[in-house]
Parts: sequence; C-alpha cells; structure tokens
Amino acid sequence: MRRKLKGKMLRVSLFLLVLTLIFGNYFGTAAKNEKNHKNRITVYLAGDSTVSDYSCSLAPRAGWGQVLNRYFDDKIVVKNEASSGRSSKSFIDEGRLKSILDQIEKGDYLFIQFGHNDEKKEDPTRYTEPYSTYKSYLKQYIDGARAKQAIPVLVTPVERRSFSEEGRARDTHGEYPIAMKELGMEENVPVIDLTAKSKALFQELGPERTKDVFLWLDAEENKNYPNGVHDNTHFQEAGAEKTASLVLEGIEESMLVPLRNHILK
Repeated sequence: MRRKLKGKMLRVSLFLLVLTLIFGNYFGTAAKNEKNHKNRITVYLAGDSTVSDYSCSLAPRAGWGQVLNRYFDDKIVVKNEASSGRSSKSFIDEGRLKSILDQIEKGDYLFIQFGHNDEKKEDPTRYTEPYSTYKSYLKQYIDGARAKQAIPVLVTPVERRSFSEEGRARDTHGEYPIAMKELGMEENVPVIDLTAKSKALFQELGPERTKDVFLWLDAEENKNYPNGVHDNTHFQEAGAEKTASLVLEGIEESMLVPLRNHILK
C-alpha cells in the first residue's frame, strides 16, 4: 500500500515539475517579449497615398512609408497607418487618428504628412483651408500625441511631378506647406520640409528622369498596368525609396534623438 502511495506521489511530483517547466518558460518568454517591446520605439505614420502601403497587385506603386522601415535598426518599428485619399480632416473623421492614439506610447513618434487631398475644394469631406482648418486639424494630431507623451513630427507634403516649359520644377501645394511650417513654429514641433527637399530633387533630375521616380510605365511594361500609366503623384518603389531618404535626411537635420541614432549607416 505504501509502495503504491509512494509511486503515485512520485508521478504527481513529476507532473507538477513538468507543468512548472512549461509554464515557467512560457511566462518567462512572455515577460522577455514584453520587455523587448518596451525597449523598442514605434514610429506611427499618418498620411495619404504618397505615404501608404500598397499590395503586390499594384506594384511597383509604393508610398515612402512602405519602405521607411528598411533604413532603421531592429530597435525601431514603423507602423504605417497612412491611407490613400485621406486629408488631415477625413483621417480624423474616419477615426484613424483615434486608432493611432489608442496604441501610441510614451517615447513613440507620430509623423504627419497631409496636403494633397486637403486641397480638394470640390470635396467638403476632405477640404481644409491652409491657415485655418488645415492648421486646426493638424493641431489635433500634435495635441493627441503629446497627451500620450509621444513625439509629433510634421512633414510637409511631397511635391507632385510638374515642370514648366523651361524645365523648372513647380510648386504644387500652394500655401499648405507654409501653413504647416508656421504651425510647427507656433507649437514648437519639428518640421521636415519634404516639399522643399522633393522639389530640389526633382529639379536636379529634370522632367525625363523623374519619370523613373513616379509611376510612369509604358504599355505592357508591367503586368499590373498592361495599358501603361502616367501618374505624376504616386511613386514607383525607387521613387518611394528616394523620398524616404529625404525624410531620413530631415530626421538627421532635426536632431530627432533617439530616433536618428537608429538610422542604418
């Protein structure tokens, strides 16, 4: 009887030991993952189609936010919440900013680029006026990020491909970049002047070479665009990479620490 009881107790002890090893390892791993997560910085992107991700069915179309993570080490996580067709207003009205603010944590970054669709006067669901509603909507992003002890960064809208007859790159966003820079000064928020940087790049490349930056494809050149496409707003992947490099340049110039310390050299 004693021998049976002893054997039974031994089996129970072994069973408990196995459970301890299994769950101890599980909770230890979970705690380690949680610690690793907290040691990483997340960069959230709020923006339009020039920033957003695209599926393989639309390749080589790409937004600069789609490729940004390639240029950081593994301590940085890029969460691209940008969405095609959105303005600073419609992004908020659709609850997209709230979704970001529900996730963002202390020490994270929120990069904000709008302007392309804010210009659409014919669409009241998206249109904003540069020095009034545009600035007031952008301020909601700033205030929301700061309330969560995150760091807001304004990014002026990247230029479209537009040249004069003399081959000079044109301004394509009117007063919006100026209004954003003005807001940045008022609110003491870093501003990456992607408008100026992209215009300078496009001027350097000229009308022909910028076709390789934007989504310009001949008929039958790409299976996703059998009839070809001449798009002066959206990028090919190479153009998205060039634009992302301008954003990184702005991060360096703005001395965004610790983010700039994690850019791959």
